[in-house]
Amino acid sequence: MTSPACVRRPLWPIAKVRRRRSLISLTPLIDVVFILLVFFMLASSFLDWRSITLSAPSAGAASASMEGAVLVEIRTAGLRLSGRPIGLDGLEASIRTRVAEKPDQAVFVKPAAGVPLQQAVAVLDRLSAAGVRDLSLIRDRAR
Repeated sequence: MTSPACVRRPLWPIAKVRRRRSLISLTPLIDVVFILLVFFMLASSFLDWRSITLSAPSAGAASASMEGAVLVEIRTAGLRLSGRPIGLDGLEASIRTRVAEKPDQAVFVKPAAGVPLQQAVAVLDRLSAAGVRDLSLIRDRAR
């Protein structure tokens, strides 16, 4: 048998041996997420930018250009096409047929006071989609 003096004991006690846990830092992860966020914000297009071309007739040509033109009034209560009430879809269909008959059909748009800008832009967008090329925006002389 072996004597107790021959048994080798470890130099340090086993109970005190503990491995240090390595701490995971979240700073690099946050940096990467931030860089990806900035990249996708700069690379994305959130709005579809379109433009509508409007022409303002000169003072001398105003009377000549108004003959045969269509007047679209935008009121807070609704739309009027040449004095008759009409909906947005009906306006587009009516203007589309007029433009098919006469491609250079002039259309004047007259928004009333207090009409939201978005409503006026929606009407202008529909008229542009209907194929109107001669589109003018007019206002009351009293303002």
